[in-house]
Amino acid sequence: MSDYLVRAIAFDGQVRAYAVQSTQTVEEARRRQDTWATTSAALGRTLTISSMMGAMLKGDEKMTIKVEGDGPAGAIIADANAKGEVRGYIKNPHVDFELNDQGKLDVSRAVGTSGTLSIVKDLGMRDHFTGQVPLISGEISEDFTYYFANSEQVPSAVGAGVLVDTDYSILASGGFIIQMMPGADDETTSEIEKRLSEMPAISSLVRDGKSPEEILHVVLGEENVKVLDTLPVEFKCHCSRERVETAIASLGDEEIQRMIDEDQGAEAKCHFCNEDYQFNVDDLEELQSNDAK
Repeated sequence: MSDYLVRAIAFDGQVRAYAVQSTQTVEEARRRQDTWATTSAALGRTLTISSMMGAMLKGDEKMTIKVEGDGPAGAIIADANAKGEVRGYIKNPHVDFELNDQGKLDVSRAVGTSGTLSIVKDLGMRDHFTGQVPLISGEISEDFTYYFANSEQVPSAVGAGVLVDTDYSILASGGFIIQMMPGADDETTSEIEKRLSEMPAISSLVRDGKSPEEILHVVLGEENVKVLDTLPVEFKCHCSRERVETAIASLGDEEIQRMIDEDQGAEAKCHFCNEDYQFNVDDLEELQSNDAK
């Protein structure tokens, strides 16, 4: 089944909810980034949550998310938009550890527990919205929960999980975001907190075949959930040879000539998808001639 997310409300509009199955999306990122198990989990959790945050946007709005901790994996960068398209990379993909005391991948050790989570939203206006909070655990989900509460003042529960197979491929990945709307009563809040404390790991639910709708049923109770719509989710990079050509041309004839004389060509690699773009001398000379027209 292809990845998708659902948008829903619950408890007669007191709650806004999102859930996503992101297995194929995270597997595509893992394949392109060649991540190891722990970094697959760190990147996968970030992409999963980013896809749901993108679904909170409208039209051509987009956002960039950066998790920058003091761990050996380095920064995690993700882009997401309102169309269900997400992409991301982790600076050092080849970081892995033994399982932690809970028998889980030690994401916080890879990411680090000191640093920042920052989100920049491009809403099509002159100024971008930027929010930043300190990392509180490096486990990703808890850090986004803290972000919503402190940067956007929206009490939220964020969960994301990734199961990695022995060959490093992604067995299951998914997540949810539950947000309390103004006026939500204490009884509703208490019931959700109880359900969250008793639910299985989110990645286990996905592995066992639970759909995003069924995940919300587990978290909120089937009788309380009203699904509004669904949205396909995929790893999609927006790089292209044409964009790289434009970037090279913008350097000017003098810099392009230096590439020709010193390097006999040029190479550019996309951080997000690892696509490699090669330009030989003829290609560069053509860019010079086009620029001169």
